[in-house]
Amino acid sequence: MATGDLPDELADVLAGIQRLIRRRLRPGLPAPPLRGAQVELLRLVAARPGIRVSAAARELYLADNSVSTLVNQLSRAGYLHRETDPADRRSAHLFPTPAARQRLHDWETRRSALVRERVARLPEADRSALEAALPALRRLAHSLHEETEGP
Repeated sequence: MATGDLPDELADVLAGIQRLIRRRLRPGLPAPPLRGAQVELLRLVAARPGIRVSAAARELYLADNSVSTLVNQLSRAGYLHRETDPADRRSAHLFPTPAARQRLHDWETRRSALVRERVARLPEADRSALEAALPALRRLAHSLHEETEGP
């Protein structure tokens, strides 16, 4: 493979793996089905309870009104709780509900089991190559994060 092909192939493979994981896990998840952006918002709110809608929009690189739509959908589904900011009645803080935390926990448990099982099926050389690549992939993720968020 030519070095110039690496960035495109890497991006395609990583996106494909993520898409296949979601597709494999979707059938066993409870209703209602959640779209990728909804899951990303739930994961962010679970990691940063009390985050404002505007901060969530910046973090997810979405327009404020897009995140507001997601918040409304997830609130109706019973996964998000919105509290008005007493200092600024136009602003709201977001909190995951127990149902959201349980759903995320179930999804992460199933995802971990799926990937663990598939990695175990690979030849030892492939498992070693993946393990050796993890530090470089973490540095790539950190670099992408810094470029978009600042140091």
